[in-house]
Amino acid sequence: MSDSAQFIFSYGTLQDPVVQEAVFGRRLVSLPDELPGFILDRVRIVDPDVIAKSGRDEHPILRRSSAAGASVRGSALAIEPEDAAKADAYEVADYRRIAVTLVSGRKAFVYVAAEDASARPDAGA
Repeated sequence: MSDSAQFIFSYGTLQDPVVQEAVFGRRLVSLPDELPGFILDRVRIVDPDVIAKSGRDEHPILRRSSAAGASVRGSALAIEPEDAAKADAYEVADYRRIAVTLVSGRKAFVYVAAEDASARPDAGA
């Protein structure tokens, strides 16, 4: 990991080394982590390029939740600044990238349901 590394929190297909190779051209350093205040849901994918890379037409998606204990486990993936554009190109319009603070205290980007992206910005990020 370089000193300029940033993190993307992944709870789905970006954790898969095959998808990482297809999106970033390499496997990423992956650190277990957790994101509070969200729950997992599912979204149907219709983009043929994304389906080809992931091998699936249904992907997980995060939605905000005020339920006690709402939290999603996943991985903080170390990326270089130029990798954010590659991740943005991979994620379909159903997702929006936002900044969050993970349980570990790491600052990271995460892709959430587009309609939940601005509902309650994370003050710690």
